[in-house]
Amino acid sequence: MGSKRNILIIVNTDWFFLLHRIPIVNSFRVDDVNIIIAAHDTGKSKEIRKLGFEFINIDFDRKGINLAAEIKVFIQIFKIYKKFKPIIVYQVTIKPIIYGLLIAKFFKVKAINTICGLGYVFSNENKIILRGVVVALYRIAFNNLDSHIFFENKDDLASFIKLNIIDTKNNYSVVNGVGVDLDKFKVSDVERSNSKQKIQIILPSRMLWDKGVKEFVEAARILKHKYSDKVFLKLYGMIDEGNPESVPEKYLNEIKIEGYLEWMGFEKDMVSVYKESDIVVLPSYYGEGLPTVLAEACAVGLPIITTDSVGCRECVDEGENGFKVSVKSAKELSEAMEKLILSKEMRIQMGINSRKKAEKEFDQNIIIKTYRRVFDQMLTA
Repeated sequence: MGSKRNILIIVNTDWFFLLHRIPIVNSFRVDDVNIIIAAHDTGKSKEIRKLGFEFINIDFDRKGINLAAEIKVFIQIFKIYKKFKPIIVYQVTIKPIIYGLLIAKFFKVKAINTICGLGYVFSNENKIILRGVVVALYRIAFNNLDSHIFFENKDDLASFIKLNIIDTKNNYSVVNGVGVDLDKFKVSDVERSNSKQKIQIILPSRMLWDKGVKEFVEAARILKHKYSDKVFLKLYGMIDEGNPESVPEKYLNEIKIEGYLEWMGFEKDMVSVYKESDIVVLPSYYGEGLPTVLAEACAVGLPIITTDSVGCRECVDEGENGFKVSVKSAKELSEAMEKLILSKEMRIQMGINSRKKAEKEFDQNIIIKTYRRVFDQMLTA
């Protein structure tokens, strides 16, 4: 019996893989294949190994670019390729894709890549020089035509074409994020709590400034004098210290208004949170792919308020299952919240429309099949 062939998965962090990539990577499992996950180990590598994957640490630094550190990472990835001789590599986020594609071309390895949003490099107006460097590197990397690129929204694809990063020679597809498990994320009217004394409005996200944390807090303060006895606004999510836009824990503790506005920390069981919630808010200007939390909110049948920005706008049909507001506008955000606070009927109808949208657009099974089809083509080519 011959040895197994290796499939290499490169992502920036272990927790990112656990949160967003397991179903897709599980679809790559076949009898004679060994799957290796390479990422920065933040303490979650044991969980990955328990899932039956091999794990290799890479010293990715998401805070910025230090030339010596980046060369070290590039060499680490090169050595991983050389040691495991993968037949296919799957790469997600900027650095894994750029470095990985350059090395994949050297070793003549087929590559699947996911652009899961353009991120803060493109959304932050102060990152002009860094953005120019990233665009130049992307152009070089995607000159590797033995690869397939998945985009999570049409805007990102259009940006890559406009910036001359890719053209008609490249192979690419657009998928609606990573999708959502429609059976797991399904809340019936019976399950949804009716015993709450207050309307629950949640912001489920990593605690980053460009996810709209400050705007959410400001909107809550605008509404406080009218609705403090009727509404409970909660932020759910971890502090992402490796991200330049990370919100300090001190700020999250200081904003607390007991029983009205509170940061609840990270919650693994989001289905239970959604069961207790009435409205989901994500005022992001991060440069999203397609926010998983908004796809989940649709699936569980909740109305959504988000921004009219890349990735987010795909999740809301204006006035049907929620509202889209301008980026960085706490005033518009508070007005949209107030509309839903004042109308239970609107919340219910928009929730029904959200579920229909999820069934039509965000079914994880359809997205996984799209990835698997590309994987099978590369595996048998």
